Amino acid sequence: MTDQAVGGGHLPPKTADGPVTAAPGQRAPGARQDGAAARPAATAAPATTGFAGRRRELKALHADIARAGLDTLSGRKGPRSRVLLIAGRPGSGRTALAEELLRELADGHPDGVLRATLTGPGGEPADTGRTARELLTALGADAPPGAADDELTEQLREALTGRRALLFLDDAPGAEQVEPLIPDAPDCLVVVVSQGPLTGIPDVRPCALGGLDSAAGVEMLSRYAGPTRITVDPRTADSVAEECGGQPAALVLAGAWLAARPKSSVADLYQALHAIELPADLPTGARPLFRAFRLSYDALPPPAARVLRLITLAPGGLVDAHIASALAGCSVAAATTTLGDFAGLGLLRPVAAEDGDAPDASTPDPALRPQYRLPGCLDPLARELLREHERPADVQLARARMLERTVRLLQSCRAMGEPADSPAREKVDGLPRSLRFSSKGAAAHWLRSRRGALLDAARTAVADGELDTLDRRLMAALTRTLLVHQGPEAAAPDLYALHGLVLQVAERRGLPREQAAALLNLADLDGQAGRTAQALTRYRGALEAARSVQDPVATGRALESLGGTYTVLGDWQRAADWYGRALELRLARGESGDAARLMGKIGGAHTYAGRWGEALKAWRAAVGTYRRTGDVAGQARATGEVARVQEYAGRPEESLRTCLEALGIARKAGDGRLEAALQLRIADTLERLGDPAAARLHRAVGERLLEDHSE
Repeated sequence: MTDQAVGGGHLPPKTADGPVTAAPGQRAPGARQDGAAARPAATAAPATTGFAGRRRELKALHADIARAGLDTLSGRKGPRSRVLLIAGRPGSGRTALAEELLRELADGHPDGVLRATLTGPGGEPADTGRTARELLTALGADAPPGAADDELTEQLREALTGRRALLFLDDAPGAEQVEPLIPDAPDCLVVVVSQGPLTGIPDVRPCALGGLDSAAGVEMLSRYAGPTRITVDPRTADSVAEECGGQPAALVLAGAWLAARPKSSVADLYQALHAIELPADLPTGARPLFRAFRLSYDALPPPAARVLRLITLAPGGLVDAHIASALAGCSVAAATTTLGDFAGLGLLRPVAAEDGDAPDASTPDPALRPQYRLPGCLDPLARELLREHERPADVQLARARMLERTVRLLQSCRAMGEPADSPAREKVDGLPRSLRFSSKGAAAHWLRSRRGALLDAARTAVADGELDTLDRRLMAALTRTLLVHQGPEAAAPDLYALHGLVLQVAERRGLPREQAAALLNLADLDGQAGRTAQALTRYRGALEAARSVQDPVATGRALESLGGTYTVLGDWQRAADWYGRALELRLARGESGDAARLMGKIGGAHTYAGRWGEALKAWRAAVGTYRRTGDVAGQARATGEVARVQEYAGRPEESLRTCLEALGIARKAGDGRLEAALQLRIADTLERLGDPAAARLHRAVGERLLEDHSE
């Protein structure tokens, strides 16, 4: 639960009249209106304009870097990266201190800063494999889809070997989430933020944070509320800082509350904080932040208070005007204003776009709204209010509205990747302007910046289990959109995760067709990643599911895929058997084109096995089928394969005659590349038959054709 969002020691920019804040219902001057990037594992550092206090802690951290560790007493560097720990409760400014340290260390680490948050918005530990994959992506390293967690973490450690990088692991639940990510690179440095110690990781001394001193606390209040009221009543300002426990998060909320009320005094703020009733079982250390948060929350109008409660449902902890309006059932314009007000009050943190990742600000896109994040230290407080005030049925309805809006935005995003005259683009033109993208680039930016949150939305839909067909619609829309904008190879890791979610839904609801499709897709990706045994298991599962509902399409694909997998394994007999079963199905359905293709696969399997007679039989059957269907190019290729098998069987004269026959068919088909290959093969055969002159003629023709058709 990162607390960078609420100041944590960083100060807002001053203006001539005080800080940049806004009262409810007003827009802060200079507020961002462009799109914002989602939180990937590696992001640009949050912009900072000042840092209050913590100089003693910063000095201690620098000293800890310089001291000799257990592995360096001999004067040599240890084999792994040094780990620095900043420990403190959420809201103590621990993330802000880490960011300031990273800023000061950046020059000495030319390979940059990688960032990951190890706790999800609801307080659950982040998936280690997913974190490692995001960090690898930030490094520009590819990771196979569906790879196990230990494989991904090992690949991450290898990718950081020899680098001088900073790895920032925020909000770590414990050592078990941190240890697998520590690089085997002594020139890298790992900075960890956690609430407690990292027991089990050697040579880690925590820098424990308490509250800010009085002067730093008052400075934070002054930056938010302006200096005049603080200067007039400095003693009460000290009392407010003490009431806030010196916690930066509480000081930000208190200062923003005062900034939004120009006629209120510091004494009014102190009295309002002190008047907040505390739960009887609330720990002493949690009281300052509770009071400051409830002070801000209780001052909100009921509609805005409900928005604040509901945005805890935002996938990935990221919220924009579309998400907020769908959750609360209000207009996008109203949600835009409300979110801006929350940011001014310190209740939300704007998420800055990465350099070069934002669309052109001169052509603002209504679908690319600024993104915000609820500070991690405030998230549990807002969730508790959600449980108190919202009925479960209303929560589920809000989530369904949000996911439905997400589906529509995905459909609009996908359409922008289609040709301008496509039916999909025409359909999108009829959508409200708030759901349309101005260009393909804007749509791609939206998908890229929301990618993590969109995947979390899919997981949320599956976990709910009561959203009828909405979960499948969401995953189908996300899958198609990723394919359109990223392509199969780049999207493969995300598609693997989505197919796994589809499989969960299909198994839970007893949907064999969807189960077969998901298993086939997962098996394809497993096969591409070299996990052949796992692919075989999934293809067999898909075959069983498809046969249970007599789905011929999925059955045929599973049978053929099993043949292809055994081909990869070099088990030619099993490959031919499975291809044969797929062939029987194609013939029964009258699908001659696919039948001819499968005959060729059977012929190829027998060829590799050295069973020349069976191979010739299969390839000749393919030739006849292609001839009957009028596929001249297919007939030429199959005839050429007949010639190849004859050559392998030691019958060069027959091979030459068949090759010449195939050459004539290739000319009819207009297949120049095949014609070139056949000419070169004829030349090789003629040389073996002792006719070098004729061989030279055919080779010259083949090389010329190959050059003409090289592009």
